[in-house]
Amino acid sequence: MSASGIRAGHRGTAVVTGLGVVAPTGIGARRHWESVLAGKSGLGRITRFDPAGYPVRVAGEVPGFVAKERVPGRIVPQTDRFTHFALAAAEQALDDAAVDPQALPEYAMAVVTASSSGGTEFGQREMERLYQQGPSWVGAYQSIAWFYAATTGQVSIRHGMRGPCGVLCCEQAGGLDALGQSRRLLDTGSELVLSGGTDASLSPYGLVAQTMTGELSTADDPACAYLPFDAAASGFVPGEGGAFLVVETATSARAREAQHYGELLGYAAGFDPPADSGRPPVLASVIRRALADARLDPADIGMVVADASGVPGRDRAEAQALTGVFGVRGVPVTAPKVLTGRLYGGAALDVATALLALSAGVVPHTAGLDRAAPEYAIDLVVDRPRPLGPRTALVLARGHGGFTSALVVAAGNRTDVTP
Repeated sequence: MSASGIRAGHRGTAVVTGLGVVAPTGIGARRHWESVLAGKSGLGRITRFDPAGYPVRVAGEVPGFVAKERVPGRIVPQTDRFTHFALAAAEQALDDAAVDPQALPEYAMAVVTASSSGGTEFGQREMERLYQQGPSWVGAYQSIAWFYAATTGQVSIRHGMRGPCGVLCCEQAGGLDALGQSRRLLDTGSELVLSGGTDASLSPYGLVAQTMTGELSTADDPACAYLPFDAAASGFVPGEGGAFLVVETATSARAREAQHYGELLGYAAGFDPPADSGRPPVLASVIRRALADARLDPADIGMVVADASGVPGRDRAEAQALTGVFGVRGVPVTAPKVLTGRLYGGAALDVATALLALSAGVVPHTAGLDRAAPEYAIDLVVDRPRPLGPRTALVLARGHGGFTSALVVAAGNRTDVTP
């Protein structure tokens, strides 16, 4: 018996049968995928508030999202925008998987989400009421709506999922970590896990907190603001939204005669040492451990969905890890997040995009870039999508402070997502 509770030789097959997407590239998996294939960017000047006095003025905002049209009315004023996104994406994922939670044992269904900023907009609003109008104006839901676990609780209550529930706060890496935990829960008795994450940090308070890292782009032109692996890279653009995935055992999917987008083959995580330690970043070793967990060699990987920080030093470290594992220009690399910005707790969107790409048999391109800077020595896919080789993908994510994760996914038998 391992420390995770999984008996030796008893790891099962975890498949993804449903996707739900709320992103700057569109609402719904199909619309998001159409935008990715077309290289249609969701980046633009921030409109949720006037950003004139802020150093960062470009972000990825979810277009046309009206909470009361997608979330039960009584829940809207009780929760933050990041939870509204999550409830909408979770509903989509369950519908896409053709799962009726009421037909499953309530304790056999689990919910695991990733969270980063929590309910910043809700929290800011309540703090404004406190200081401008007094404590009697602060609502009772302030105590929970800002909380990073609020989404997990609301999704589990909404769908009667009373099995293991949790949240991982690992910034950008959290979306992959949540899916790694989902696979573990299937191996320890759960039949179905609703997993993923969303973020909604585009409020004045949320934006100020993000600028403290010094890694956000201050460019005013959305076309030039986020250029990972490019000689002109100057940081990244923040975004909002994310994705939810229905993850279940292959046995469960077969019993329901459900097709799946793909399989979660391998996962690994690590934590970078302090910058002054003299030790290298852990990304290369995390990649190798994820491949070993998937029982694959580097040559078996058809594409890499990069973390693509846009910060030159971090891009260089990622490129070095990739060339160290795959060789110089040894694997196609793509960064579809240039269309959405970095979504922090919503980084499971990269996994959803990878699964859609595997289903379609293409490597999506990194829109807006001519090529990778020669110093990086990676095969960055630009200009247009490219035919996919092996039907497997490696998805990478790194969070502020050192969180590092890698997830290997393989194509499934679902092919109805190609526009």
